[in-house]
Amino acid sequence: MSDNNNQCSSNDSDQANDQDWLDPVFLRTHFNDKSIMVGVSGGIAVYKVCTIVSRLAQAGANVTVAMTPAATKFVTPITFQALSGNPVYTTSWEHIESQDPQHISLADRCDAVLVAPCTMNTLANLVQGRTDDVLTLILSAVDRKRVPVVLAPAMNDAMWSQPSNLRNVELAVTDGFTLVGPGVGWQACRHSGTGRMSEPADCLKALQQAMKE
Repeated sequence: MSDNNNQCSSNDSDQANDQDWLDPVFLRTHFNDKSIMVGVSGGIAVYKVCTIVSRLAQAGANVTVAMTPAATKFVTPITFQALSGNPVYTTSWEHIESQDPQHISLADRCDAVLVAPCTMNTLANLVQGRTDDVLTLILSAVDRKRVPVVLAPAMNDAMWSQPSNLRNVELAVTDGFTLVGPGVGWQACRHSGTGRMSEPADCLKALQQAMKE
């Protein structure tokens, strides 16, 4: 893609490198004026999501972040509020934008959802239909026939390999969720293996591809 070309075709997207997927000018072609929800659950990989939210906002997307209680222990909501320019949902009991107690209006306006990091617990909640936090509550109201939901799993290698988790992964795919990653490599637990959250560029590319399908 030429430095002077701000537009790209689908072939350009397929051939783009990792740096392109972190370039707000390139991303604007795919995400400008789109309403994107980013769901954040509690894992050390949450630091990568700051980059994702920032790039989407710079690309002209309307980004709304919903956090589980555990996620707020890793990064404060005000960080995502500053990066997205929008209020951050952290509880089912606080009505930020309307009198809608289940946040149906937010679910209705989404063009796509990215859950990153998607922990073992959040993955289990999603496939079991549990709505114990604001993230899973909002997702329960998303029209999955219209709105793609991309999950970026992140957990310890031993957790990823648990039979219960692998069953949940299969269920998630069967239910129509799109998974990006996890990757293989060094983890915060000082182990190396499968479970690393995909890099921001890979998450953004997966989100765009899911929106095309």
